[in-house]
Amino acid sequence: MDLRNIAIIAHVDHGKTTLVDELLKQSGAFRENQAVSERAMDSNDLERERGITILAKATSVEWKGTRINIVDTPGHADFGGEVERILSMVDGVVLLVDAAEGPMPQTKFVTSKALALGLRPIVVLNKVDKPDAEPDRALDEVFDLFANLGADDDQLDFPHLYASGRSGWADEELDGPRKDLDALFRLVVNHVPKPKQIAHAEEPFQMLATTLSADPFLGRILTGRVESGTLKTGATVQAISRMGQKIEQFRVSKILAFRGLGQQPIDEAQAGDIVTLAGMSKATVSDTISALAKDTPLPAQPIDPPTISVTFGINDSPLAGRDGKKVQSRVIRERLMKEAESNVAIRVTDTPGGEAFEVAGRGELQMGVLIENMRREGFELSISRPQVLFRDVDGQQMEPIEEVTIDVDDDYSGAVIEKLTGARKGDLVEMKPAGAGKTRIVAHVPSRGLIGYYGEFLTDTRGTGVLNRVFHEWSPHKGPIPGRRAGVLISMENGTSVAYALFNLEDRGRMFIGAQEPVYEGMIIGEHSRDNDLEVNPLKGKKLTNVRASGTDEAVRLTPPVRLSLEEAISYIDDDELVEVTPNAIRLRKRFLDPHERKRQARASA
Repeated sequence: MDLRNIAIIAHVDHGKTTLVDELLKQSGAFRENQAVSERAMDSNDLERERGITILAKATSVEWKGTRINIVDTPGHADFGGEVERILSMVDGVVLLVDAAEGPMPQTKFVTSKALALGLRPIVVLNKVDKPDAEPDRALDEVFDLFANLGADDDQLDFPHLYASGRSGWADEELDGPRKDLDALFRLVVNHVPKPKQIAHAEEPFQMLATTLSADPFLGRILTGRVESGTLKTGATVQAISRMGQKIEQFRVSKILAFRGLGQQPIDEAQAGDIVTLAGMSKATVSDTISALAKDTPLPAQPIDPPTISVTFGINDSPLAGRDGKKVQSRVIRERLMKEAESNVAIRVTDTPGGEAFEVAGRGELQMGVLIENMRREGFELSISRPQVLFRDVDGQQMEPIEEVTIDVDDDYSGAVIEKLTGARKGDLVEMKPAGAGKTRIVAHVPSRGLIGYYGEFLTDTRGTGVLNRVFHEWSPHKGPIPGRRAGVLISMENGTSVAYALFNLEDRGRMFIGAQEPVYEGMIIGEHSRDNDLEVNPLKGKKLTNVRASGTDEAVRLTPPVRLSLEEAISYIDDDELVEVTPNAIRLRKRFLDPHERKRQARASA
């Protein structure tokens, strides 16, 4: 059967997974009466809840005698470790762009990787049936983006289609019949080249492992594209590291190929096809699986280094062990090492003492997803404030700079620019009207300046602004950047919070907790309205007397507390604070729970 391998690239929420749903339906991958959930490729619970693609996944469709392997790539730069490996498995890319928003930062990140690999793109302008769609402007912006990213003449001469993924049509002309996706299928078959690996079918078998996962029945499984030769079930092969070291020999117990949404066992893997192998015990991502006669590893795509680090520790608060079952440092370490093995963008190192672990990754969202997965598995953790990783280049300290793209109402653009270019040391690159009373702002800001900024941004824009960020470059250190301005309200007692006490504390600042919630000494229960920390008593009840008078026994009405999400809590805390994460709660606390130690630290910082 004729074969094509493509990846679909898109910014978050530009309709990539919805388009794949329609490709599967129109290719006959589902039965007529088969019940299929919306966004079928988003198999992970977190992906469904957040509406983003976190894990790269493959599927395959058949169209008029051609099998098309489709790889769904993550839309966020924090998961770029997945993107870089996955693109090495395909021969072409479909770039999906929202006709109203145009190419966005995450599009730019993944597209730059695809163009650098020499892949020829197909551009699909999606959501052209929206009232605010401007497909011609979006197409011009895509061309400018390709030119800025150094695309060659072949890549700049890209074909394009107008489409609506939700309605299930794609046409060469904007006013086409709007019937089905045949134009897209046809363009993929005609524009994307056949896998060049087919020409090496007679050579010894070789495959580069690009993703690692585990199956409850098959154990450790590796997915990749067959670079040369063929492989039959039961054959003995070897795993070779990137450095050429032999890791293990193993017998291939199962070969699985992507057929529709599922995987089916096959007897033989052909050159150019994307398959999954089972049977290994040590082989991992970036290793070469090859026949015993072939000892040279395949070149593996280099991975961009991490830019931030977070310390994961045991939960040592007075409420430890009440929610979760996995609280020991040994169990936390095993889980983090398992994550680092399958996710090459994460690096785990032990800290002195062995009670905490430094986890380095791409960004706060990637860390938040890992922590969220761990708390759902029953872990209790204490998480530190993210720290930016620096580099030394020729004796000069370099720090990561991010490109921030913001769409905001015209009224709030001044406040946003002032915050980014003032204390946060950002540089304004571009500012232009985006239509419908909105302004698009592009700025280059140090990663340090963006930690904790998102909450302020939502406040400044009254919740109407949209912020996207992506790694831009390493730049010389820009000097000190102030942290959070406001102080916090700290509980001075252990017990259960009382509505009367919280009501009397509302003048001091906004609360993070409500009534009848467990609190302990050193726990942060709110944000102070001033810049200093304040110890308060959330347990103080109303003094009761036997005298009754009109107006003294009115019901206490509390302002609803501010509930921070996991990412908001991690970016909110200061260097001397921690986030306590359990399966049922997210709490903030001071790093030093002992009151004497806290006071000593406060005197030292003053």
